[in-house]
Amino acid sequence: MKRLTCVLLLFVFQVYAQNEDEKQIRAIFDAALTQGKAYDWLNYLSNQIGGRLSGSIQAQQAVDYTKAQLDSLNLDRVWLQPVMVPKWVRGTPEFAYFETSPGNSINVPICALGGSVATPPGGLKAQVVEVKGIEELEQLGREQLEGKIVFYNRPMDPKLISTFEAYSGCVDQRYSGAAEAAKYGAIGVIVRSMNLNLDDYPHTGSMGYGDTPVAERIPAAAISTLGANLLSTTLKLNSDTRFYFKQSCKQFDDVQSYNVIGEIKGTQYPNEIMVVGGHLDSWDLGDGSHDDGAGCVQSMDVLRLLKLTGYKPKRTLRVVLFMNEENGLRGGNEYAAVAKKNKEEHIFALESDSGGFTPRGFSFDCSAENLTKVQGWKKLFEPYLLHLFDKGYSGADIGPLKNDKIVLAGLEPDSQRYFVHHHAENDTFEHVNRRELELGAASMASLIYLVDTYGF
Repeated sequence: MKRLTCVLLLFVFQVYAQNEDEKQIRAIFDAALTQGKAYDWLNYLSNQIGGRLSGSIQAQQAVDYTKAQLDSLNLDRVWLQPVMVPKWVRGTPEFAYFETSPGNSINVPICALGGSVATPPGGLKAQVVEVKGIEELEQLGREQLEGKIVFYNRPMDPKLISTFEAYSGCVDQRYSGAAEAAKYGAIGVIVRSMNLNLDDYPHTGSMGYGDTPVAERIPAAAISTLGANLLSTTLKLNSDTRFYFKQSCKQFDDVQSYNVIGEIKGTQYPNEIMVVGGHLDSWDLGDGSHDDGAGCVQSMDVLRLLKLTGYKPKRTLRVVLFMNEENGLRGGNEYAAVAKKNKEEHIFALESDSGGFTPRGFSFDCSAENLTKVQGWKKLFEPYLLHLFDKGYSGADIGPLKNDKIVLAGLEPDSQRYFVHHHAENDTFEHVNRRELELGAASMASLIYLVDTYGF
């Protein structure tokens, strides 16, 4: 009889707890969809400040603006965490064409890759050699590549439903393509944009030279997908086609910037810290609305929504707007280094850096035991059409916090349109849907609530 009573009490408690969780999550979604602030904050970041490349005036304006907004939320603490970041400047707009014979040329859209060196002041013109990937360079050898421009033309795989998997399958040519081509005497690199769409927007992104001596570094640019297809077709008809491009980008000394941090102190376990965040910097071609203005304003609204619904976290909750994810990850590394130095105990970190599209769920980097616990919350999210609760990648900025105990997570929005805008001129505010953005913020706040309530 005593055992039966205990079982009944446990069942009653579980039903009560689930009802309370349902009510709190419903309150969060209601508040986000009727009183959300993320879209308004994003409007200002995008349209009043614009692209926020690390080390730029716009990046500093974004720091000042988001700190002021966090100050207005009456959090327990708001502060700036200094971090030294790289300063790379694009310079005058890039220009390119290919020439099939003297006087017969076709202009194509390009943009310098972030971190690239400039071409000579008069530009660079040479014969083009098309390859599908870095592995082909060795087959061709110095004899066929020396003095040439290497054209990397491996597309994202359209058969992959996960667009991030498709991106991972060819981004090595963007990041390492110039360093590898220089080993064989190439004098420049053109890379097909990481984009599943066929359009005329070139997509920039980070590249690196590794240990290539400064004097041997060659300029690298991205070409639009339509431009890449046209160039590829032309090369098949005329292998003597020559490519010209001119860019004036420059790397300066590092400058000081900041991570922007706001905090609600935990009422029961203040030494256990939960982080929610995105990266405040963006590339300079568009205004960085999806990448990653959306993640920043969603993360800011998580704290506001919890306060608005009257919820008081048991554990300390921090929003961190990381600086310099795009071309250095300095903000994420600095935050983790300071946390380690201060011996802070982080139990959970959630990042939004996949665009402001309709949320589908979350991916988790954690132990099997903790993943099972998280997956036990799936039913609470079913009314909001969130269904992905899988083991996987979390986020670049929270990655440096990884240890044996912490649970890392990433918001998983629908990704099919993300790479249409990623790092391109059309990553702009009008391509963000207010309701989708707000649903993402509510999803994140709900997950934070559950982690805070039940811990790991």
